[in-house]
Amino acid sequence: MSKISDITKESWILNTFPEWGTWLNEEIENTVVQPGTFSMWWLGCTGIWLKSEGNANICIDLWVKAGKRSRVNTPDFPPHHQHRRMIGAIALQPNLRNIPVVIDPFEIKEIDAILATHDHLDHIDENVAAAICQNTDNHVKFIGPKACVELWRSWGVPEERLVTLVPGDRYKIKDIEIVALDSFDRTELVTAPEGVTLKGNMPLEMDEKALNYLFHTPGGSLYHSGDSHYSNYYAKHGNDHKIDVALGSFGENPRGMTDKMTAEGILRMGESLKAKVIIPFHHDLWTNFMADPKEITTLWHMKKDRLKYGFKPYIWQVGGKFTWPDNKDDMEFMFERGFEDAFISEPDLPFKSFL
Repeated sequence: MSKISDITKESWILNTFPEWGTWLNEEIENTVVQPGTFSMWWLGCTGIWLKSEGNANICIDLWVKAGKRSRVNTPDFPPHHQHRRMIGAIALQPNLRNIPVVIDPFEIKEIDAILATHDHLDHIDENVAAAICQNTDNHVKFIGPKACVELWRSWGVPEERLVTLVPGDRYKIKDIEIVALDSFDRTELVTAPEGVTLKGNMPLEMDEKALNYLFHTPGGSLYHSGDSHYSNYYAKHGNDHKIDVALGSFGENPRGMTDKMTAEGILRMGESLKAKVIIPFHHDLWTNFMADPKEITTLWHMKKDRLKYGFKPYIWQVGGKFTWPDNKDDMEFMFERGFEDAFISEPDLPFKSFL
């Protein structure tokens, strides 16, 4: 045990963060995906690790940074910030990170691609880019819309690693086929550089700024919607593609702001996509958008018989694993509880009555 004279702020940080150390890195590495299935882990916000039976490892929207960290000298939203453009709010939002960092990007050893859905800075991360570029060779690609590729390039990601997709493009990583689809992230449409005026001008081109993705694996398909709002066009995606599991951004929108889907939107998304399982995410991350996903389950129970829902909601936890189709009928995740080996050896107690 360290003496307090040896402990510094730096030693505390290095010994404590990321909070999960390499626990999840090791779990993912050691998982062998069985034929006819795929496995995925929730990394926080819309971050997902997807692993196939052919050992393809794809990471989407991994972000390992923090939100607000001090009340001192907190500036207002700059005039070009997307939330100020959208609703004219000036005071900076109190968005503190509400969850631990569950994966160490510098200890990632087996990965085939990093993807981003859009360039908002809770979905793409220079620390992740640095870790992957320092520890893997150029076969590991960075895949996203034009805006993300330009950001990775500005950080120094080598050109041979960069792959730009637009809706309709398909890209193969081992036994996973990535299908780029339309995004419905309207907040992204008001994300523009300083000095650009949006009022009175044509909107920005969504296909260059954001994408949704469909991942076809031999064991099933996964739909990742990034930060998309609800759209009637989910029904078109559901007509065109067989979707087993869908992920939708959920949150409790503050007054005057609509940045995430609420419970009603998540259910409509699942129905429109004709998914088998709908999973909310993103509600975990920000203290000011925190929401209770049990609201989705409650509303689903109220409506499922009348509307003949063909899907189930699944309430997940950050750091948790979901395997399709093994978990398709589960409604809620729980971490390993341990103590399976209780009484495998003789207890050391004065009396059995302690038990």
